[in-house]
Amino acid sequence: MTNAPEGTSKSFNYPEARLGPDVPYQIQRKHSPAMRGLKLVYGAVLVEWLGFLRTWLWQNAGFGDLRRIRQYLDTYEPRFDPTVIPIIKQAATAKSTEVAISNSRNSTEAEKATRKYYSVADYQALYTSGELTPTAVVRTLLPLIRRDTNPCGEYSIAWLHSRVDLILAAADASTLRYKENRPLSILDGVPTAVKDEYDVEGYQTCLGSRNEYTNGAAVNQSNTSWSVTRLEEAGAINLGKLSMHELGLDTSNNNPNYGTPLNPFNNRYYTGGSSGGAAYAVSAGLIPIALGSDGGGSIRIPASFCSVYGIKPSHGRISYKPGINHYDTCSVNGPLAADIASLWAVYSIIGAPNPACPSSSLFAAPLPPRLTSSSGGKQTGGLLGIPQAWFSRSTPTIQRLCHSILDRVVALHNYTIIPITIPFLPEGQTAHAMTMLCHAATAIPDTRNLTAANKILISLGMVTPSTDFFLAQKLRQLLMQHLADLWRKHPGMIIVTPTTPCAGWHIADPEVDLKYGISDADQTLKTMEYVWLANFVGLPSLTIPVGFVRPEGEQGEGEEADDDTDGKVPVGLMGTGEWGSEEHLLQWGAEIEAAGADRRSRPPIWFDVVAGAKQEMQKVQNERDNEHGPALRKRK
Repeated sequence: MTNAPEGTSKSFNYPEARLGPDVPYQIQRKHSPAMRGLKLVYGAVLVEWLGFLRTWLWQNAGFGDLRRIRQYLDTYEPRFDPTVIPIIKQAATAKSTEVAISNSRNSTEAEKATRKYYSVADYQALYTSGELTPTAVVRTLLPLIRRDTNPCGEYSIAWLHSRVDLILAAADASTLRYKENRPLSILDGVPTAVKDEYDVEGYQTCLGSRNEYTNGAAVNQSNTSWSVTRLEEAGAINLGKLSMHELGLDTSNNNPNYGTPLNPFNNRYYTGGSSGGAAYAVSAGLIPIALGSDGGGSIRIPASFCSVYGIKPSHGRISYKPGINHYDTCSVNGPLAADIASLWAVYSIIGAPNPACPSSSLFAAPLPPRLTSSSGGKQTGGLLGIPQAWFSRSTPTIQRLCHSILDRVVALHNYTIIPITIPFLPEGQTAHAMTMLCHAATAIPDTRNLTAANKILISLGMVTPSTDFFLAQKLRQLLMQHLADLWRKHPGMIIVTPTTPCAGWHIADPEVDLKYGISDADQTLKTMEYVWLANFVGLPSLTIPVGFVRPEGEQGEGEEADDDTDGKVPVGLMGTGEWGSEEHLLQWGAEIEAAGADRRSRPPIWFDVVAGAKQEMQKVQNERDNEHGPALRKRK
């Protein structure tokens, strides 16, 4: 393990290294009662019509609390854009993406034995050998995911729309390329799908709502998002648009508009959001990779809740072009995957600099994977920073699961754990939430047809005073400078916390909540306890599955679950690195993955795509034999 991102020399827009105030970790947040059912619907009407009620809710949410720490913020300038771009030495940029992808195919027999999901490399190996074809895979998956059939596909709840004609054409083209031994990349023929936040030619973009928000294309140009274009150019097969929490404004992925995909491990829990459809599809085994977005944990929370991998890249690295980023000071695009090697492979593709994007074009191409074997010896140690007061906000069982996997990695790879402190974390979470709601209110001022919960949230963004918004951006600057000081003292350090302090989000009243939606600010903030920091200050952040706990309402609820526990709830560990350190994080993630391979498990609804595709191929072969059999007998 290296102590810093390889080849880094300096960075553009790097914050001044400045130690923040030494203040105790205190939470003075007020309780916000959950709203559900008709109370939520009528409450949203009142909030939109009564200005004093909006102001009261804004105050009760604690958005005015930044005024209490004004004296600490006066000497900081506001920072609106957290983009920090590493300037990479020429030797590092000489390594090509194709080398990186080809290296990610390697895996030891031990790693293969412990793998519970099919990886990108598995699909390529099966296609190359001729055991499977992309066409057979797609024909297996389409009946499972289509909404436009009667009945709908078994897993269609996670998909909003699939263009069958485009999908089959892409699969047939990929099949031909493999037949002619000319695949485009390791992703050629690999099934994937994208969150309904990405523009894709031939599809509407609705952001999980009943409205359309598709970005128009320039004359003779495609409106397809950069990341989707990169996947298509690499040969990946996009199976369509995936479910998301409406507008990406909450973390449950509850969606009364199109239906809510339930957690693959326990259908009394949410998938997490807002990239919940992506996490569901990967967790259920349907696809090994998916594209999501992350403005406040929207990749990492559902990845953690569904026991898959997800990375939020550095701010500005992944291009949104030719579309726009609705939450442009906090949100990024990024992938989810069934394993680290697959996550790294897709990141290597979509992370390529986009010449048309001012920020993405300045980033270097992703460095190649250096995946370690679980059987390898100790390597040069790195630093793991643990903010203990913050870490301890998690349940005792989650803390034990996370600490125990860290103990394994420390022993295997000679890491050093160091205590760190970060000031104003509760206030920072408030500042991030305020900023996101201001983005939403600015981008989508017309709330017609939106869910009641989102009408309330956007109303809060509309009443935020500019002075409080500026205080939030001053706090962003303070946090970035303090973190820069930590990395000046501890180069290459990875900040480690649980992904969420709670195990999943239990659906309290399925009949009501899935029909009307849910507004539960306390639970939302709880799920975002750790994830918001990387969004607010622009850092890369990775979540990794590390175990399970027993579900609510069962004997021993909240305690560690074993393999045969019904309805067990996944837990994730999160590492957050310095700006531009994605490869450093992914290498660490590979070590965590190997150390915790015994804790991985498939959900009850997991579907064996490979077995299904082999049956499809046999079915086609039998049909051909039956078709040609009479002709052969006649010639004889």
